[in-house]
Amino acid sequence: MTATRQPTATAARRHPARTAASSARTWVKIRRRDTAEAIVGAITGTLTRPQLLVLGRNDSEGRLRPVGRTVPLRPDAARQVAEHLAPAAPGHPWTGARFSATWGSRDVLDTTLVHPALVAEVSADRAIDHGGVYRHPLRFQRLRLDMEVEDVPGFGQGLAAAG
Repeated sequence: MTATRQPTATAARRHPARTAASSARTWVKIRRRDTAEAIVGAITGTLTRPQLLVLGRNDSEGRLRPVGRTVPLRPDAARQVAEHLAPAAPGHPWTGARFSATWGSRDVLDTTLVHPALVAEVSADRAIDHGGVYRHPLRFQRLRLDMEVEDVPGFGQGLAAAG
């Protein structure tokens, strides 16, 4: 009698599995999302009705670098964010910058720059570009009014460095 080895949960995720009902191989896709913090640097929509957030992190020289954008905000989240938004002052680090509507797209977002003092917590998947930019839109979770901009991990650190 030969003992059969049962696959571990990790192995089952990495290797194709055969089902008893068929001999076809099937794959199980596991999507992983983690939360991270980023600085709100721009929005689409207006200051009173933001539609989505363009987020960034400061690099080692203190410049705000874009890392991603959120999916459209739910109405309750948009109201919460609007209460804390302030227009950008002259000299905003993203003055003249253009942001693509989706990763790899040539379509450009119509953005309004805001004072980069708000920290947002977002849910992000693990797909990160070589430059530290999230490939997929982020999901806004909440404002982190308990955090200062200086508390946010730097560009290329934290979750954004895990790619």
